[in-house]
Amino acid sequence: MQHQEKMVPGKLDHDTLNRLLRKYTDAGNRIVIGSRVGEDATVIDMGDQLLVLKTDPITFITDQIGYYLVHINANDIYCLGATPRWLLVTLLLPAEKTDHTLVETIFSQISKTCKKEKISFCGGHTEITPGLDRVMAVGQMVGVVRRKQLINKRKIWIDDHVILVGSVPLEGTSIIARERSGELESLYSADFVEHCQNLLFKPGISVKRYAQIAMQVGSVHGMHDPTEGGISTALHELSVACDLGIEIYEEKISTLTEGKLLCDHYELDPLGTIASGSLLVVVPSNRVRDFISAYADKDIPAEDIGVITSLEKGRRLIRKNETIELPFFHCDEIIKIF
Repeated sequence: MQHQEKMVPGKLDHDTLNRLLRKYTDAGNRIVIGSRVGEDATVIDMGDQLLVLKTDPITFITDQIGYYLVHINANDIYCLGATPRWLLVTLLLPAEKTDHTLVETIFSQISKTCKKEKISFCGGHTEITPGLDRVMAVGQMVGVVRRKQLINKRKIWIDDHVILVGSVPLEGTSIIARERSGELESLYSADFVEHCQNLLFKPGISVKRYAQIAMQVGSVHGMHDPTEGGISTALHELSVACDLGIEIYEEKISTLTEGKLLCDHYELDPLGTIASGSLLVVVPSNRVRDFISAYADKDIPAEDIGVITSLEKGRRLIRKNETIELPFFHCDEIIKIF
């Protein structure tokens, strides 16, 4: 019998995913952006407007899961220059841990966040499921965008520059502080732990403002938000999506001081730790200063971290005076704390 290698938790490797997408998904004649590695939403031609469809689960978090669900799905809509409008949610609840308070809390979180973001929470499915040890929430977000405003990574080209807006790993820092609050308070202070926890809300994990500023500046060739697998994996996805190489300067990547501290304590690599709350913006080389200035005017950190290269040059990370292969994290570093 042929040995079947067991898959590890986390994202599928790109080769496997690409093979499955090519073999089993269908790009009909109305699909503007379809299923491919590095694309997090599908775009459908609906005439005057394009429909943007996105689905994403939340599996790491129990606290504030409704808040996470809305923003994680909305972020990928914003990255295409679109506006999120409608949300459907599938909630799978653990049989041994679910009560009425838990269910109402999650619904309340989703509703409150949607109302604030002017998104309609309009349906879905809820069930109590045997065999689960935590809540699983899956969102289906729908947005709209005019054709000329669509941001398509296929417009990225050689010598474009990659700007990182915000710092990493913001989401990972908040998760660590929420999941390990007791032991961290004994090592640091309650105020420090609370501050790290609240990074979820301020500056927050939404990239809405970052994307809107980029759209106002104009000439955006691509946007991508780092999530599971951290900034490094997001850069791989960006490279795959545009079918080009990428060269990144590690020293230019803005890392949260608190995030570095907590990652070091739990022996996590910040480059591979879940990083929602930051945004990668790809722009022409002659517009880099315009973008950096636009973010600086709003007191938002933004750094030119690298450049798009030919596919033959691969995906490289410049670390001090050494050039290495850009790390890819099949399994997010955050899993190590669970």
